[in-house]
Amino acid sequence: METKVSEGGLNVTLTIRLLMHGKEVGSIIGKKGETVKKMREESGARINISEGNCPERIVTITGPTDAIFKAFAMIAYKFEEDIISSMSNSPATSKPPVTLRLVVPASQCGSLIGKGGSKIKEMRESTGAQVQVAGDMLPNSTERAVTISGTPDAIIQCVKQICVVMLESPPKGATIPYRPKPASTPVIFAGGQAYTIQGQYAIPHPDQLTKLHQLAMQQTPFPPLGQTNPAFPAEKLPLHSSEEAQNLMGQSPGLDASPPASTHELTIPNDLIGCIIGRQGTKINEIRQMSGAQIKIANATEGSSERQITITGTPANISLAQYLINARLTSEVTGMGAL
Repeated sequence: METKVSEGGLNVTLTIRLLMHGKEVGSIIGKKGETVKKMREESGARINISEGNCPERIVTITGPTDAIFKAFAMIAYKFEEDIISSMSNSPATSKPPVTLRLVVPASQCGSLIGKGGSKIKEMRESTGAQVQVAGDMLPNSTERAVTISGTPDAIIQCVKQICVVMLESPPKGATIPYRPKPASTPVIFAGGQAYTIQGQYAIPHPDQLTKLHQLAMQQTPFPPLGQTNPAFPAEKLPLHSSEEAQNLMGQSPGLDASPPASTHELTIPNDLIGCIIGRQGTKINEIRQMSGAQIKIANATEGSSERQITITGTPANISLAQYLINARLTSEVTGMGAL
């Protein structure tokens, strides 16, 4: 790495890391990878996207600073395009700003903020972008998120200033990079057993079981299953193989030993029911398939702002279906902020 900083540091190779939601990554990659290929070719920067089925991904941009600025400009304009196209389908009238999240070693954040916040204030004033440095480090790392939002031009100006600061004060000590956790590790609880979802099946989750089970007893949004259904005692389910887990989840034929079916009802606000049903019922069918539960959604009743959902199946099926429905709601509510 060259240390000589010429005019704006244009001959220095730099690496900038961005944290993006899955939806944003999809937009950057484009159909068959065409968008990212075009960005690489036109900017001259190396753009790598972290692997993995994660709700968040890391996009790494490396190259001379002028190539990085070009890549950033293309990303910022692409996000603005996405915002405009999403607004054509929504009643919102004011255009939300473009937002990018950089991942920066915590040891460099002090320089970005400046004494008494002077540097970050100067950046906000001279570029017109909003800049915020997260107070806490990202999980299991020594990096912090730096959020920049504004018009694409303001963001590009701001990134230029951040690059200069990062070149002038390199990170101190070793940096532990942030690695987003895969999405395949949500843990659900059924009958005293913890499961992680892998593909179509729920696989028993052995190692953290006791700890997770204790947590579940304190925090589950619905009562622990062993208590709601006396015919399904919580402690009698030592499952050891994915085959048995499939069996329990109603995925394979030998179901003689299945616990008796029970029913659970949920009410969901009308304006959120769409995200659970999905286009032509795709999402609800996916939830039915993965959970093995029967799920009925009542028709809208006049004057009511909520819809009733009835889930029928073994307590394990119901737990899994509830988890998947909650996950859809959470992603819808939090996703709306992002786009």
